[in-house]
Amino acid sequence: MLLPAKAEVARQLRRYRAWERRMLAAPGDRTVRATFEDSGYTLCVLLGKRCAREAADAAERYLRTSVVAYLQEQGDRPRASAVVRRVLPISVEGSPAGR
Repeated sequence: MLLPAKAEVARQLRRYRAWERRMLAAPGDRTVRATFEDSGYTLCVLLGKRCAREAADAAERYLRTSVVAYLQEQGDRPRASAVVRRVLPISVEGSPAGR
């Protein structure tokens, strides 16, 4: 899993929180609401979440922990190597092609 730079996450989280405060102060302002929703969408894309609230929470966790701890918390443990599965050959003994 690719993760964004912590500086970018911090910047977008600050932007989201600032627009959240403005939106709560003026809930009828369509421009403020649209910008707030855009900032939430940006966080969702950065952190791979479907909801802006989840994305903001994930951003806060990501910023206060190490990358490895964050991935373990998310259930995406870094893998040392890919698992290789071998397919065993089918035995040709007793078949007409094996004679």
